Amino acid sequence: MAGAGPVGGVAAYILAQRGIEVVVCETGVDCAQDLRASTFHPPTLEMLDELGIANDIIQQGLKAPVYHWRERETGAVLDFDMSEIADRTRYPFRVQCEQFHLARMLANRLDAHPKADMRFHHRVIWFNQDADGVDIAVETPLEIKRIRADYLIGADGASSIVRKWLGVSFEGFTYPEKFLCLSTETPIEDYLPNLAYVNYVSDPKEWLVLLRVPSVWRVLVPASEEQDDSYLLSDAKKDKVFGGLLGNGKVETKHRTIYRVHQRVVEKFNHGRVFLIGDSAHLNNPLGGFGMNSGIHDAWNLCRKMVSAYEGDGGPELFDQFDRQRRAITHSFVQTQTKQNMELMKVSPEASQQKLKERMERLHANPQERRDYLLHQSMIKSIDDEREIK
Repeated sequence: MAGAGPVGGVAAYILAQRGIEVVVCETGVDCAQDLRASTFHPPTLEMLDELGIANDIIQQGLKAPVYHWRERETGAVLDFDMSEIADRTRYPFRVQCEQFHLARMLANRLDAHPKADMRFHHRVIWFNQDADGVDIAVETPLEIKRIRADYLIGADGASSIVRKWLGVSFEGFTYPEKFLCLSTETPIEDYLPNLAYVNYVSDPKEWLVLLRVPSVWRVLVPASEEQDDSYLLSDAKKDKVFGGLLGNGKVETKHRTIYRVHQRVVEKFNHGRVFLIGDSAHLNNPLGGFGMNSGIHDAWNLCRKMVSAYEGDGGPELFDQFDRQRRAITHSFVQTQTKQNMELMKVSPEASQQKLKERMERLHANPQERRDYLLHQSMIKSIDDEREIK
């Protein structure tokens, strides 16, 4: 396993729990404190429950059964209550919890597991596969080690070395905007009444996403490509964002981060005995919180099929099905839905804010359309669609 983030951790833990020996190689000295992904959707919680760790994540995080679409100029709020789809899931809510909590939790369990070998400061740098297995070269601070494995799973992120060595295309595009994420301990709920833990705030001048995680509020805003990073990270920019949001820009921040956002999908997920999952295989914008969740769904699909192959219940055809299912869902659901979510926030020049507001109000007022929207945004629909792909 290349990578010990939440996706690689879930994949490794599935295999170890089913009695399959797994070596996890992570470049860092521990699981990185990545602040971006913070939402766990109902299907993901159900998967984690089968691994015996859903309750730990729920206790670590915040339950968010309701999320808001808000209009910044008027203060209009449309609430979407996931209790309406409680007939489809045991977890009719999101959990707001930073992804590194899951990664560290899994790393600790893997470190103590008799079937797992958890290796930090080990970076996969090369591999070669044959009909019987994969030879892997791993760099440590002191030496190059060789590992012989049956399979190699690349869960090593957006800059995946596994994907690069495979030489497969990673087609898509990068958004022209940069994204600025500001985190603060300031109680934003004291300034904005009726605030949910998850808020998508539409505005033709500057849309934003406002999320609560246990330790901070996080504010995500777009930034022009022409704006210098030093300005975006400055007090002046911070004051402008919070001044427009709260009427008071003089708040302290815990973190200020800039990142680029991509919409990309690898041309194929399975390559003989080598596989790509998570950010190694696909990238999308963060609106909706689908990135980490879809990566965990990749891991769940692949590793259950890998267990079946080890148990003699199938062979390479299982991995072809994994590719068909997860690549199709990535294109038809994750990529499509995140692009639509972005358009809902951005308000294109062709559509007025009023038209967007009327569209969202119609959706919210129609029980069937609202239910369909909740099933899509909760990712339940994507799991339904995956099962239909044979």
